[in-house]
Amino acid sequence: MATSSPPPPPPKRPQAPVSGTTIRSLGDDLLLEIFLRLPSLPSLVRAALTCRSFLAAVRSAPAFRRRFAALRPPPLLGLFFDYDGVDMPSFRPVRRSSDPDLAAAARGADVFLTRVPGHDDASPGWQIAECRGGSLLLLNQSTEQMAVYNPLSRALDLFPTPPDELSDGCRGKCIYMDPFLLSPDGIPGPFRVVAVCHDKSRLRAAVFSSGTRAWQILPWSQPAPAQPSGKKYWLLHGRQVNGKLYWSHAKRAYMVVLDTTTLQFSFIDLPEHLKGKGHLYMAGETKDGRPCIVSTADFTLSIWFRRADADGVEMWMLDSVILLEEEVLRATNGSLDDHGDLKVLAILDGIVYLSTFETFIDATIPCWYLFFCLETRKLEKIFHKKDDGHEHPYIMAWPNFLVSNNGSPSFEGAC
Repeated sequence: MATSSPPPPPPKRPQAPVSGTTIRSLGDDLLLEIFLRLPSLPSLVRAALTCRSFLAAVRSAPAFRRRFAALRPPPLLGLFFDYDGVDMPSFRPVRRSSDPDLAAAARGADVFLTRVPGHDDASPGWQIAECRGGSLLLLNQSTEQMAVYNPLSRALDLFPTPPDELSDGCRGKCIYMDPFLLSPDGIPGPFRVVAVCHDKSRLRAAVFSSGTRAWQILPWSQPAPAQPSGKKYWLLHGRQVNGKLYWSHAKRAYMVVLDTTTLQFSFIDLPEHLKGKGHLYMAGETKDGRPCIVSTADFTLSIWFRRADADGVEMWMLDSVILLEEEVLRATNGSLDDHGDLKVLAILDGIVYLSTFETFIDATIPCWYLFFCLETRKLEKIFHKKDDGHEHPYIMAWPNFLVSNNGSPSFEGAC
């Protein structure tokens, strides 16, 4: 029986020469153009830490960082919830399966604040005064301490509360307002803290500098007409807006403003419609830093911007009224009977953070946390959780090592 031999193998195709061009051989300009396509700041951090040359390219290009921040604003990692009492603040992360780097950033943060010193018998314990530039400003009344803590870098700075001299010369009872954290450009590093108190008609500020490690107490100031006698609590909770601090009057149609550059108090008008309704509105800032006011009523947002009128006089002007009933129902898959109303939590970088505030119905019912973009006019949900504390959106800041050699991470290798 004849056997057949196997067919000869097919001729080999000529192989194309291997190119010597790789991403590591690209110039910085092309490399940064590629980095601009990354989906988020955590993704940029991961790419920059791949090797020294990638990190050096990002560090040496402030213009690139500005372009990237304009295209991909620092992301919301989650919300801190601050409780009344001895409990430390808790954290609830944002979960987005489409961005694993965002989840990795949240996992890597010390959201339990383990580096902040604690005492078993501390009362009332640490409370969050403000969340700004990726850091928390913490206040402990029982130990008379303050702290600035960055959960991502784990950088902790402890310092004393303002000295008692802040209230010297007070006419009647002195009311202390929540302090503010001033962090330039949202980059961790040197900072200032501003504390303010007031009596029946005047205000006084003290400023702590991380550079001098001391409090500077400013003179008393009276930026507005004297308040009626007996009105001790005439200012509402303040807000920081693009380098200025705003407090609304509890009963009158004006706001007290502290310019943190000149450290001078002044006052500006408030829309008459909002007079005495401080629980329904909040001051904040747009993406380009302009001051704005957002009020809520019956699932409707009213938005004011501060502009010059025909005579060149700066005043609050109503920009738009936006009905959000359908958007809220679509985002939460519920009905209006399931929700109390909308509550503004914060306005940061053109994003209005909201909750459905079910406390109006039943304090035990979880509510929806949402955000509304003033630029795109889109409403998106964050998560569903019981409203059991004071909310503080935690937004990732640019890490120091992406900006300078300070705090530079170590590398096992280089490219």
